[in-house]
Amino acid sequence: MAKVGIIGGSGLENPEIIAEPEEVKARTRFGDPSSTLTVGKIEGVDVVILSRHDRDHRLPPTQVPNRANLQALKDQGCTHVLATTAVGSLREQIGRGDFVILDQFIDLTRRRDVTVFDSFEDGLHHVAMPDPFDQGLRRILFEKAKAQGISVHERGTVVTIEGPRFSTRAESHMFRAWGADVVNMSIAPECIIANELELPYAAVAMSTDYDCWKEDEEAVTWEAVLEIFKQNAEKMTNLLISTIPEIARMESKG
Repeated sequence: MAKVGIIGGSGLENPEIIAEPEEVKARTRFGDPSSTLTVGKIEGVDVVILSRHDRDHRLPPTQVPNRANLQALKDQGCTHVLATTAVGSLREQIGRGDFVILDQFIDLTRRRDVTVFDSFEDGLHHVAMPDPFDQGLRRILFEKAKAQGISVHERGTVVTIEGPRFSTRAESHMFRAWGADVVNMSIAPECIIANELELPYAAVAMSTDYDCWKEDEEAVTWEAVLEIFKQNAEKMTNLLISTIPEIARMESKG
């Protein structure tokens, strides 16, 4: 039976959306997750919602306890994980407010725990990760987004930087030359750990800006990111709500 973990699902904690909500304080072998967990049901499917940066956004990207977050969802019995994230667009065709169903990442973080395997005492753990985002989840997200009339891109490579600063113009151009489509500060470590914990994982990225490569546009600011995210938050919520029962149907078919 499917149980869907949602990371960054702002707005889904609304009692009108989640049935039988319960707040759970989790503790894992990696310490406390970013926030308490909201456990309940959406469209009859068990869900566990976690706020990546805590509900008051007190945690900067480097301090997000990715290992504890994913372990907490696994400990709750989650079978799949959906994540949401704001990104800067590195491509002309990915406009503000567009959604991207990520299929690849480039990890440029430097100060984070990026594996659950701190020891090889029980054997070697070199996890293959050629396609780190779950194909089945990606397909459902894309199809549902298209059906809802959302401007969505079926695939995209995200480069995850350490932050909390935004890119320099030289870095932004370099990321484009590398083949990255969007940039953010959160997905790569999270996705790595989900794979190591054998949790099928997919992420929906919302483009909020053009980073700083596009010189006929204003360079990214946090205020601009928030404004676009607020304008499109309802679309993201509706996409997740429609995707969750499809995951349950996919799981029941085996």
